[in-house]
Amino acid sequence: MAVHLTVVTGGSRGIGAAISRRLAAEGHDVVITYRRDSDAADQVAAEVRRMGQRALVLQTDTTDEQSVIELFERAQAFGTLTGLVNNAGSANAIGPLEGNSLQAISRDLDVNLLGVIACSKYAIGPMSQTGGGSIVNISSAAATLGGAGTYAHYAAAKAAVEALTIGLSKELAGKNIRVNAVAPGTVWTDFHQDRDRPAKVAAAIPMGRAGKPHEIAGAVAWLLSDDAGYATGTTIRVAGGL
Repeated sequence: MAVHLTVVTGGSRGIGAAISRRLAAEGHDVVITYRRDSDAADQVAAEVRRMGQRALVLQTDTTDEQSVIELFERAQAFGTLTGLVNNAGSANAIGPLEGNSLQAISRDLDVNLLGVIACSKYAIGPMSQTGGGSIVNISSAAATLGGAGTYAHYAAAKAAVEALTIGLSKELAGKNIRVNAVAPGTVWTDFHQDRDRPAKVAAAIPMGRAGKPHEIAGAVAWLLSDDAGYATGTTIRVAGGL
């Protein structure tokens, strides 16, 4: 069986934790990055190990170039890198655009777009040196819905992530590196400042409910699998009909 080593940014909580667990269940060793909550990251790593896979936990700021360089140096030392899930995200500037500070907006943009670019940039070398790999970017249904009144800047960053997915997929196809994205709708995680938001928006979702992290993880796992070997440049929308 081929050995898979996948980096999951923001892999300690919510969707990222679900992705880490699902990948371990499918035979991946996992590098779990976190920003602040080391206990949560260690807990997910322990679950990965209980499933018989290796786990490496690294504190990483995906918006800081040196931190990202160190991430991929450590990942390469840990094993042969075959996958990257750009999951780390931020939505701290909430509400109408006019009422948010540019500083908070800039921080969100850095995490949601620059961080994806930075991690992708430094994953290319390790993957291309060992025969290829797969990058999965976590977008959002907001990329096409716009996020009006809540986080229009976040939606704009996620739309840019989907454009980046298309561009990089074409740029890296010759290196046998596939690049795809998953666009979740509203999901039950602690990502939301308003913890009740998934319940509040459920009526507006055609399926009548918010999603669950494992439902997003399944799409990510498929895109990283050999079954998706001819899929690149695509975004899978997992949003309950939105």
